[in-house]
Amino acid sequence: MTTIRQHAEEYLAMRRRLGFKLTSFGEKLMSFVSYLEHTGATVLTTEAALTWATSTPRSTDQVHWSRRLMVVRVFARHLKALEPATEIPPDDALPHHYRRITPHLFTPAELAALLQVTGILRPAFRARTWHTLLGLLAVTGLRTSEACGLDRTDVDLTSGLLTVRDTKFGKSRQVPVHTSTTAALRKYARERDRQRPAPSTVAFLVSTRGTRLDAHSLPRTFAQLLEAADITAGEGRRRPRLHDLRHTFATTTLLNWYRNDADVQAKLPLLTTYLGHADPKSTYWYLSGSPELLSLAATRLEHSFGGRP
Repeated sequence: MTTIRQHAEEYLAMRRRLGFKLTSFGEKLMSFVSYLEHTGATVLTTEAALTWATSTPRSTDQVHWSRRLMVVRVFARHLKALEPATEIPPDDALPHHYRRITPHLFTPAELAALLQVTGILRPAFRARTWHTLLGLLAVTGLRTSEACGLDRTDVDLTSGLLTVRDTKFGKSRQVPVHTSTTAALRKYARERDRQRPAPSTVAFLVSTRGTRLDAHSLPRTFAQLLEAADITAGEGRRRPRLHDLRHTFATTTLLNWYRNDADVQAKLPLLTTYLGHADPKSTYWYLSGSPELLSLAATRLEHSFGGRP
């Protein structure tokens, strides 16, 4: 007899073969499976799912509960076909909330300040690496993990083309960059090769130890740079994140299109592809990140229906 744990492991393996990362999803699902084993349950029930989803001593956030229950619901739909006794938690078992964190949109002055304060980092090569990383994120909108994942062969300094491999959705894409960006990357590469003439990694961006930058260890240094640049979050908002550089890039691109009266509807698929989104819906979300962008979009919509600004 196949256990729920075996079913869960096979399900996750199948999804991962299809290109899904399932990092937090997998952790939550296996946590639920462990809970069932601890209670001696051999059948997935709605009651067990609800109890597990809301058993979070450190949090009473209903959004968090709802997301935990959603993990169980998705798996239960799969398991039901294999184990008919499985209960699928109904959609209204918990209030369903969807909340995305309001991003911090960096101003040009804040970006300039961030780049300048990288000079406080020691040794000097660490400062150069951070200066290059922040600049690259700001002008390309790459995810932090994508920038850290670039190999030397992925950075074509002749054609000005970055090849981003094994992205969030398991696909690769090519990202063209401006000649000024290529020049900055070439300058960094020369300094890196002087520091590490016998590299121990194929990574393009490297740490002072000569290893690939670890995206998970970057937030602490970034917080230090934010403080040095005197960049703070607005009232009631969380501290700016490295990922907000991606939001800033996307929002700035959309703003420029609207200001220049471009056909945003026609151009949006280009931005979707450039950012590596799975579909344009993810890109459309950036419209809600800036009051100015919302206003421009609303004005454009009003014009399209024959209204007046």
